[in-house]
Amino acid sequence: MRSPAIVEIFHIFLIMLILDESKSSVLEEQTFQKIFEYIDSHQDQFVKTLKDWVAVESDSIQPELRKEIIRMIEKAAKHLEDLGATVKVAEISTQQQLDGQNIPLPPAILANLKKDPAKPTVCFYGHVDVMPAKKADGWETEPYNLTEISGNLYGRGASDNKGPVLAWINTVATFKELNIDIPVNIKFLLEGMEEAGSLGLEELIKENKAFFSDVDYIVISDNTWLSNNKPALTYGTRGNACFAVKVEGGEKDLHSGALGGIVHEPMADLIALLDSLVNSSGYILIPGIYDNVAPLTHEERKLYEPITFNLSEYKDNVGVKTFLYNNKDEILLHLWRFPSLSIHGIEGAFHESGIKTVIPSRVIGKFSIRQVPHMNLTAVESQVKQHLEDIFSRRKSPNKLTVSMQMGAMPWIANINDLQYKAAGKAIKRVFGKDPDMIRDGSTIPIARMLQDITKKSVMMFPIGAADDGEHSQKEKISRSNYINGTKVFAAFLLEISKLHGESLETSNLKTVT
Repeated sequence: MRSPAIVEIFHIFLIMLILDESKSSVLEEQTFQKIFEYIDSHQDQFVKTLKDWVAVESDSIQPELRKEIIRMIEKAAKHLEDLGATVKVAEISTQQQLDGQNIPLPPAILANLKKDPAKPTVCFYGHVDVMPAKKADGWETEPYNLTEISGNLYGRGASDNKGPVLAWINTVATFKELNIDIPVNIKFLLEGMEEAGSLGLEELIKENKAFFSDVDYIVISDNTWLSNNKPALTYGTRGNACFAVKVEGGEKDLHSGALGGIVHEPMADLIALLDSLVNSSGYILIPGIYDNVAPLTHEERKLYEPITFNLSEYKDNVGVKTFLYNNKDEILLHLWRFPSLSIHGIEGAFHESGIKTVIPSRVIGKFSIRQVPHMNLTAVESQVKQHLEDIFSRRKSPNKLTVSMQMGAMPWIANINDLQYKAAGKAIKRVFGKDPDMIRDGSTIPIARMLQDITKKSVMMFPIGAADDGEHSQKEKISRSNYINGTKVFAAFLLEISKLHGESLETSNLKTVT
């Protein structure tokens, strides 16, 4: 039987514990409020900085603009140094041009902010290069002059990826300006060649494994939500295998009037080959291509049920009237979960206006296959070559066929039960008032798989751009709301991941002691 004194002491202990937790909760809410108010009151300053960044024509596709990428890297490095980060501007190898000349690749940034072994370490990846853009392409605004219209900030790189990169930098700046201790150690990996395939980045990551040795979580913010209004977290992307099919005939182009009807035309061969790849329903006709696709489980299908998907809105964003499928589940499954094949163009054929009655001597067809788990690149390459060679042999053409895989990237999948997905979900609920959609992305973002494979760390894709941001288009934008709320949600994420990480360590230690 317990004595009254012991019972009283126990009650006092419980009361003190409750009061302590209550006090801690109040302080936590005050911290969130203070941070959010600062971000709101400084949003014009944040937009001004984005305008300054968008003004740099850091186009990584055109080699003559390489100096602009270097200027952009220098700008980003200066911002991080001003925040107190230790910044390494790491040189990368050279790039060989089609004419055989080598030109330097722009450097990448490896930056450290704080190094407290008692805190978790979050590494953010982003890129500061952009796709080409000219007013003559159909822009209604100057692509390198950030222009605000009806709450949207239009400009090349606004959403992909300068806006999200700056949102992370603005987050750190907010903590610093408010003298609030940043609850995690932060690292930045920023590059300037993502739009051109992240040339040299894999080697850089491998050479700097020590940089990632103490990293707990890697965050990428380089894609968009599924809808215009509802936030999302991405846990998977498709891979990509890009192919070139070359058919070569005689030594020179021929006159179709003089020789049409008596020669085996390379273009006719190529059209037949391309037509054999996929049917009008989008089904890939290459034997064996679906053999290694991971089976769809009941648990995975259930993830699609709560996803908000407005078919009309999605059609408007894409700019088409009909899809191959007419319901949410089928569209999302074929966009994220099943492979697809797209034909992109023909090189060597006459493509200007008017008619040129020529039989080209050499043509090259280009297509790609978006892969999903557990498809294998080597198997896909073999299946494609075998199929095209079989089709070509049936035509009994004397022309020469060459099939080559020009580029390959593997699909990526993450564990949605990782702590950082839980922390990001809490942050989104706090800022946007709703739980995020858990989505995959139909595109290929090789850096996610690359970082996961090399560093063996948890990788998460945490977008802040909306589905109608028009990445790579003549109307690329990020809304002011998403840019500012994105800064808030990143700040909330840092607080939430610090808390969950600490709780996880306590639980782990308790189990060890027990």
